[in-house]
Amino acid sequence: MSVPYAPSTRASGSRSRKLDRPNVMLICVDQMRGDALSGAGHPVVKTPHLDEIADEGTRFARTYSATPTCVPARVALFTGQSQERHGRYGYRDGVPFTQAHPVTMQGVLREQGYQTQAIGKMHVFPERSRCGFDDVRLHDGFLHFGRRAGGRHLESNDDYLTWLRRQPGMDAHADYFDDGLGCNSQLAMPWNRDEYLHPTNWVVHETLDWLQRRDPTVPFFSYVSFHRPHAPFNPPQWAWDQYIDRPRTDPPRGDWAGAFEEFRRDNYHQTKFGRLDPETHHRTVTGYYGLITHIDMQLNRLFEGLADYELLDDTVIIFTSDHGDMMGDHDMYRKSVGFEGSAHVPLIVRPAPRFAPDAPRGQVITEVTELRDIMPTVLDFAGVEAPDTVDGASLKPFVTGTPAPEVWRRDLHGEHTHFDQSLHWVTDGKRKYLWASAKGIEQFFDLEEDPQELHNLIDDPTRSAEIDDWRGRLINYLDGREEGYVANGELITGRPVQTERSDITALVTA
Repeated sequence: MSVPYAPSTRASGSRSRKLDRPNVMLICVDQMRGDALSGAGHPVVKTPHLDEIADEGTRFARTYSATPTCVPARVALFTGQSQERHGRYGYRDGVPFTQAHPVTMQGVLREQGYQTQAIGKMHVFPERSRCGFDDVRLHDGFLHFGRRAGGRHLESNDDYLTWLRRQPGMDAHADYFDDGLGCNSQLAMPWNRDEYLHPTNWVVHETLDWLQRRDPTVPFFSYVSFHRPHAPFNPPQWAWDQYIDRPRTDPPRGDWAGAFEEFRRDNYHQTKFGRLDPETHHRTVTGYYGLITHIDMQLNRLFEGLADYELLDDTVIIFTSDHGDMMGDHDMYRKSVGFEGSAHVPLIVRPAPRFAPDAPRGQVITEVTELRDIMPTVLDFAGVEAPDTVDGASLKPFVTGTPAPEVWRRDLHGEHTHFDQSLHWVTDGKRKYLWASAKGIEQFFDLEEDPQELHNLIDDPTRSAEIDDWRGRLINYLDGREEGYVANGELITGRPVQTERSDITALVTA
């Protein structure tokens, strides 16, 4: 039950100069599943501090990443656009960000007098593009393109690595890859250095340092972006120990799990579709959960820092992820697919108590939402009108208890190129229809009755009218696309696929 909003119980004084607009802190993690919150009922992973923020605000239970890999998801996050508008349908590095996407959330805020700072993962090109921020402090993780392309020096686009090599006991050759764990590998082990050297700690350290040095005469927009819980799965020892001794369990496998059998590669450490031996899988999940709990603990450090700087009650806090991780569900690992483990992401919005003292707290919203909604939400809290380039809608009315739109989004279209084809899905968080372009594979799930997507209902005669409706929704989304996925009102299989719209490709090849 929602109750009137109350200021945080954390100590927060009133000596700081009060501004007439709230600060906004957007926290984005990488590859965290939407169900991986103890406050959302996860039976294993523990996230007490994120649960506390949710209790002080609103958790959106049906939020999705419509293009669930790092690059296109962050385009949606920064631009407030659907993939139909921003044109990024899959993962591709090397696209000049500011040329392809000139209007960004942070750029609009900067124009409106906010000090804007990004710390952590950006995953844009060129890597040091500010994309509207006043400044960026970077750690993108083991970004292959940034490490290898064009003979560039890694230190030039990874501030964490430069910092690491300056720490006591480190040398000019120190690297976060010294333990050999790959950024897309399912192998896992505890972090082998002092915890303060972990990239997760570095992001919080740099953010706290920046908060101390910010301009106190203007509101700020702080983008706090963690590379984890994306692989490598190497949490600190204490976080590893919290999960390694739990009972071994098998991941859920649907009655349709052989649909992509030609892509199977069992017991391969970077597999996307395949089965790992039970011990390797157990260690993978241990590392993943450990990284999430480690982030949760460091977020508490960050929130306490906001209180120490007397900023907590003046700051909107938003937490989300760019996409999830299948973690072995249906013999899949990593992301890119439309199933819940990959496409469903967490979203928590906690308003600034001083600016929304009567906002409900602890509520859970079940309307379908997406990363594109974050930009208009942030701008709405800042009192800034969203530009007409934005497709998303502000979630502020839900969060503050003001009347929400009578007609909300009916459904959401997601897609990604994967398994040598284009994978599409349409969902409202209660039902989901999926279509794979190569062979026309169709799937339909009742997420209310079957949240783990175990039973494909596509051939259920009692659902035929419902399925026809959902298929028609996808046809409406794809009609007119340059790939030719629809002709004469029907889905067409076998069309060549694109990772981005042709005008975006032209920016790369120019």
